[in-house]
Amino acid sequence: MTRFELETRIAAPLVFGLSLDVDAHTASMARSGERAVAGVTSGAMALGDTVTWRARHFGVVWRMTSRITAYDHPTHFVDEQTAGPFHHWWHAHHFTPDGHGGTLMRDEITFQAPLGPLGRLAERAALDRYMPHLMRERNAHLRAVAEREAGGAPGRGAGGG
Repeated sequence: MTRFELETRIAAPLVFGLSLDVDAHTASMARSGERAVAGVTSGAMALGDTVTWRARHFGVVWRMTSRITAYDHPTHFVDEQTAGPFHHWWHAHHFTPDGHGGTLMRDEITFQAPLGPLGRLAERAALDRYMPHLMRERNAHLRAVAEREAGGAPGRGAGGG
């Protein structure tokens, strides 16, 4: 099982809602052609909602269904895979005011590839680097959108601070 955390400083308040927005997520994952194909397919998600994503990663089309399993507006929510390519996928999103009108967004992610020893090999060979990179891209997009909408100064990079 792999676990990692990312911190992203955003010069904008109220990024909780943006992080739950299916359309914002789709835009942040444009490179992989990710789109919502079932469940909540547009707009904001809430506790108990599910979404099924379809995307291309490593040249393969994947489908993954996630559910919002914890929701504490405006500081925290969790999404967990209910069906899809991982044996286990858990993603906690934390939002803390930075004291200067902005937000510190922190992601905690744990995942486990399927197929036992072969999955562990895939994690070490590719996923342990690919997944944090993918989340940094997502966070950079969310930061840019939030700061543009708030009229704030550009951030210093996803994971940067």
